[in-house]
Amino acid sequence: MGFFVKKRGVSMGLMFLCVFALWVLQIQGAGRESFSRNSSSSLPSSVNVGALFTYDSFIGRAAKLAFVAAIEDVNVDQSILRGTKLNIVFQDANCSGFVGTMGALQLMENKVVAAIGPQSSGIGHIISHVANELHVPFLSFAATDPTLSSLQYPYFLRTTQNDYFQMNAIADFVSYFRWREVVAIFVDDEYGRNGISVLGDVLAKKRAKISYKAAFSPGADNSSISDLLASVNLMESRIFVVHVNPDSGLNIFSVAKSLGMMGSGYVWIATDWLLTALDSMEPLDPKGMDLLQGVVAFRHYTPESDNKKRFKARWKNLRSKESLKSDVGFNSYALYAYDSVWLVAHALDVFFSLGNTVTFSNDPNLRNTNNSNIKLSKLNIFNEGERFLQVMLEMNYTGLTGQIEFNSEKNRINPAYDILNIKSTGPQRVGYWSNHTGFSVVPPETLYSKPSNTSAKNQRLNEIIWPGEIIKPPRGWVFPDNGQPLKIGVPNRVSYKNYASKDKNPLGVKGYCIDIFEAAVQLLPYPVPRTYILYGDGKKNPSYDNLISEVAANSFDAAVGDVTIITNRTKFVDFTQPFIESGLVVVAPVKGAKSSPWSFLKPFTIEMWAVTGALFLFVGAVIWILEHRFNEEFRGPPRRQIITVFWFSFSTMFFSHSMYSITNWILRNIKEKILSVFIFCYQALKFFYSSSFLDLQGRTR
Repeated sequence: MGFFVKKRGVSMGLMFLCVFALWVLQIQGAGRESFSRNSSSSLPSSVNVGALFTYDSFIGRAAKLAFVAAIEDVNVDQSILRGTKLNIVFQDANCSGFVGTMGALQLMENKVVAAIGPQSSGIGHIISHVANELHVPFLSFAATDPTLSSLQYPYFLRTTQNDYFQMNAIADFVSYFRWREVVAIFVDDEYGRNGISVLGDVLAKKRAKISYKAAFSPGADNSSISDLLASVNLMESRIFVVHVNPDSGLNIFSVAKSLGMMGSGYVWIATDWLLTALDSMEPLDPKGMDLLQGVVAFRHYTPESDNKKRFKARWKNLRSKESLKSDVGFNSYALYAYDSVWLVAHALDVFFSLGNTVTFSNDPNLRNTNNSNIKLSKLNIFNEGERFLQVMLEMNYTGLTGQIEFNSEKNRINPAYDILNIKSTGPQRVGYWSNHTGFSVVPPETLYSKPSNTSAKNQRLNEIIWPGEIIKPPRGWVFPDNGQPLKIGVPNRVSYKNYASKDKNPLGVKGYCIDIFEAAVQLLPYPVPRTYILYGDGKKNPSYDNLISEVAANSFDAAVGDVTIITNRTKFVDFTQPFIESGLVVVAPVKGAKSSPWSFLKPFTIEMWAVTGALFLFVGAVIWILEHRFNEEFRGPPRRQIITVFWFSFSTMFFSHSMYSITNWILRNIKEKILSVFIFCYQALKFFYSSSFLDLQGRTR
């Protein structure tokens, strides 16, 4: 089959020296066999590759079958590694950091050019130092801890997706439904802690947060999990993000079910571990599906292809060939394990085509360990390891998991995830997430040719059935049983106190803004415990920018007052819809008044009315003086003339005289006067221009 397995030592006492001597003899023989040159070629006859993972686990059982299939396919394919056989050396990490580290050292003794693994992120942190010392690249198909991509581990390469992208997907999911707080339930190791730390950072960018971090130790029993969930159930948030290991994570949901936490109002979001566990179970347990009803889970997305379909069709044959149990299901990590072997093969092919060779040398830093029973001096440096790593980073081809290409941060390009809703019939896909377009209902690869668009209006997901078989998205929070009343900050103003100010009533505050807030609270279908806290010393108006900063810093849960909505402030807090229109306004008290037939007199004061009447009488008198000598309508007995004066004044106030009558009156009465004025003006202008012309001629001369 083209691979061999080295057994791990079982005694760590006096027999350790004998065991290591046996290893050294085997390794020397393997080294001579592996790196002997072909007579007709400069290529080595065989090359060793290591594989470090936990055999008895959901991921490990699927990965081992994938490794076997990949080695067979590589050695059969004549178009790659022409004449060079690829051997794989297995080591069982046994879910132990110590055993995994010892297994990594054993792999190094076999002069491997690369090691595929580890499966555990915790082991990855430890053995990355070994890789740095011996220049042997590690290609992990399952360690998703984001911190493993740091510059501290240059020889660590991840062939699966970085959890950094999965946490971005979960944060986008929380933001999509406008939730603001989540509770993180995670295993307290490097994988759990670092993943949740990234989730907290990403949520903060979306103005959300992790309100509580519920951590439990690896291997915790049901009693410990029950105590943890009972404390979590007292919290305000009902959005739970579960980030644990696939082999023990299902216990969380069984305990949650017993505590009544899988009903309506709750939201459970699981990272890729849940689908890894479910995909590995054949067939699915109907009771388990009822237990998980309504859970939303993420899974690494791998595009559909003919090669992927053919590989999945081979799965049953591979299980029977390796005499494995029929419940060894197919999961996404099997695809990543398969592609990891092919990545090494393709990289070796390019590496050899560039004229490179495979050589090892002693590590000078380990020479002083010869006197130890543990022969660390037998660990050799891969001299061409740095060049081989660079070749792998420059690879660009299509595998079962899609495009295999790495960016400058050593992460796979085009990260994407399936979003699945667990129903009684099994998981059902409701959409996809990619860092290119966010949420969509079409496969991500169909959108890569279009410009990136992650705007809110472009996000799409199909309908989700939540716990309790409800369709409407849950509110996501309740008033906690052990919670405190909301702390409402109120500006303690010294001016314009009608908006918000201190008072001796039971609320402690009063004002227009307080009244609106209280009216809005009364419309809610649930009680809102609240306490108003004055902000400011009462001697001068407080700074509203500082008040908003206090809300953003969680010193206050909210603020009520005449706070102006400006762009800079919206970057830190959320505002309600404005209930007072901005602009220059005049606020005046309103007094109740009774209706009266004399209401038309109210626009003017008594003095104003008296002056207006006197002016009209004055106008009437002037007109009488000018007209009574010529106009017969202004003649007669004194009584008639007085009535005519009053009537003329009254008519000019309340009647609109026609232009025709006014014009006739003017022409009839003053046309002679107007004609005389025009004649006078004409003569004056003629004389003026004549004088000016003569004066101009005299000057010209």
